[in-house]
Amino acid sequence: MHEAVVSWLRGRHGGCGTGGCGSEGSRQWAGGFGRGGHHGQGGDEGEGEGFGGGPFGVRRPLRFLAYKLELDEKQVAELARILDELKTERAQGEVDRRRSLSGFADAVGGATFDGTRAKESAQLRVVTAERLRDAVTGALGRLHALLDNEQRERLAYLIRTGVLAL
Repeated sequence: MHEAVVSWLRGRHGGCGTGGCGSEGSRQWAGGFGRGGHHGQGGDEGEGEGFGGGPFGVRRPLRFLAYKLELDEKQVAELARILDELKTERAQGEVDRRRSLSGFADAVGGATFDGTRAKESAQLRVVTAERLRDAVTGALGRLHALLDNEQRERLAYLIRTGVLAL
């Protein structure tokens, strides 16, 4: 098991990490794994932060992109709006995903299979995917208009190399 998971489990269950109580080894997830270069996540800024779970596949996409693309304050403010809209759309997508799972469960949970319910649930996933597609392509279009040529090239590189996951 990864040492970060062991540390987290020990901290959650009242034990101390490998380095003793209160040491860095016993920090829980909420305390900041992934900060300061611990456990392979990288710091708050810089190279190592290209992975995680934000709208663009990074933990702090606004800070990461502002740093990597050398954005000015006006660009950062607009990027914050773009990312906030994507975050909202993805959250709605997650709600729809859970709703479709519930529909699939209802379709198979009865005495007979409810094909209509299953198709409705599957269609909800299609509609959600289309909405997310439109949100991501719209955000990329707005981002393209916001950046200068050099910044666009850096963004394309980050996407192409997998540092940013769309």
